[in-house]
Amino acid sequence: MIPVAAPSVLFVCARNGGKSQMAAALLRHHAGDAVVVHSAGTDPGTALNTESARSIAELGASMEGEHPKPIDPHLLAAADVVVILGEEATIDNAPATVERWITDEPSERGITGMERMRLVRDDIDAHVRELATRLGVALGDS
Repeated sequence: MIPVAAPSVLFVCARNGGKSQMAAALLRHHAGDAVVVHSAGTDPGTALNTESARSIAELGASMEGEHPKPIDPHLLAAADVVVILGEEATIDNAPATVERWITDEPSERGITGMERMRLVRDDIDAHVRELATRLGVALGDS
């Protein structure tokens, strides 16, 4: 039997400190090694969002060892799926496999702090689970 390569996903947001990192951590958490996961930013910041990392940890996932980074053109070209989170980020010369997730923004309803971050996390998690299903990946950790 010929081994099948794991699909690869690149999550992108503007700063690569919050939403794209959350999506990557959640997909790694749920799919394990069944998917190759990367994240990047179109205008990377200098640090991860601590509330994002804390909200992810509440589900048993982790952003440990991660940091904001720019888009690697090789990863962009090689990814089976590229997901842009939010409306701010744009990718020039994006491959045809790009999709955009417009996530809930609780701050528009006056919700801030960890309550906001948990709602953002849960919205991203629902998108991640749906993507994993489309990729044919069994979700390991719920």
